[in-house]
Amino acid sequence: KAKAKLSMLKSKVICCKLYISESQNAKVVDAITRIGQKDPEVVLLSKFEDDHYNRVRYTLASYIINENSTGEVKFSPMRRVLLEMIEKAFSTINLETHNGTHPRIGVIDDMSFHPLNQATMEDAAQLAKTVASDIGNFLQVPVFLYGAAHPTGKPVTAVRRELGYFQPNYMGIQWMGQVLPDILPVKPDEGPDHVSRERGAIMIGAAPLPLSYNVPVLSKDIPTIRRITRRVTGRGGGLPTVQALALSHGDDCTEIACFLDPDHVSADQVQQQVEQIAAEQGLEVEKGYFTDFSKDAMLEKYFKIVLSVD
Repeated sequence: KAKAKLSMLKSKVICCKLYISESQNAKVVDAITRIGQKDPEVVLLSKFEDDHYNRVRYTLASYIINENSTGEVKFSPMRRVLLEMIEKAFSTINLETHNGTHPRIGVIDDMSFHPLNQATMEDAAQLAKTVASDIGNFLQVPVFLYGAAHPTGKPVTAVRRELGYFQPNYMGIQWMGQVLPDILPVKPDEGPDHVSRERGAIMIGAAPLPLSYNVPVLSKDIPTIRRITRRVTGRGGGLPTVQALALSHGDDCTEIACFLDPDHVSADQVQQQVEQIAAEQGLEVEKGYFTDFSKDAMLEKYFKIVLSVD
C-alpha cells in the first residue's frame, strides 16, 4: 500500500476545466455534477456557478498513463467521465433557449486541459486532442483547438475573435440563442462544418493553468468598463499576460473577469490596477475574488482524496 501511494504521488495528473452554458436549472446541473463525482479515479475539485452568466465551470483532475514505447497518452479515466458529462449536457440543454451575460458558442463552450504534478504540456495537449476527436467524430459537434493542442499554438483569444465570440447579440450586454452561422466562417479542427443550433460548437485547448479572478465594479456603464478592462490587459498595454472581459452582473454591477499567470502577475496587482483606472472615472470597485483553486491547492486536494480511497 505504501508503494502504491508513493507511485501515485509521482504520477502524471491532468486538470480539465469544463465550461457548460447552464446554471439556472438546478436539476440539470445536479445531474451533470453526479456524473463528475461517480468515478473514484476522477476528482471533481470544484464547481463554480453564476446565475447572471448562466454558466457553470467544473474543474476535474485525474491521472494519465503513457505508452511505454511512444510516450503518448494511452489512458485517462477522465476521458470517459468528460464524455458522459458532455452527453448529459447535450441531452438536457438547448442553446436556442439559453441566455446569459457571459459569451459562449455552444452548450459546451470551452474545455481547457492543464498539466499538474509530473505531467507535461504535451500530455495535456494529447488528451485535449483525443477528447476533441471524440466530440467531433462521435457527437458530430464542431471543435476548435487552441494553445498547445493546436498545430500552430493559436491562442484562444484568436479563435474567439475569428468566431465573433466577444460580440453580444442581445440588448448590448447578453448572449441569447445560437451566435454562430449555420455554416461556420472558419473550418473546425474536428467535426462537421455545419452547426447544430441546439448544441453549437466547442473550443478545446491545452495551456498553463491560469488563476481566475473577478473584480466587481459598481456601475452598469458597459462601454466605460470595457475601456477600463482593456487598459488592465496585456493586449491593451496593461499588466503582462492578463486577459479580461467586462460582463454585466446584476442590477448595479459589472464584473471584470480576469485570467492571469500567477508567475508574472498577482491578484493584488490586478485589483490595484482596476481600482486606479476606475477611480479616474469616479467609479467604486469592490474586492475581487478567485473562482477556482491555485495549482498547489488543486494538487493538495486531489492527493488528499485519491490517497484516502482504499
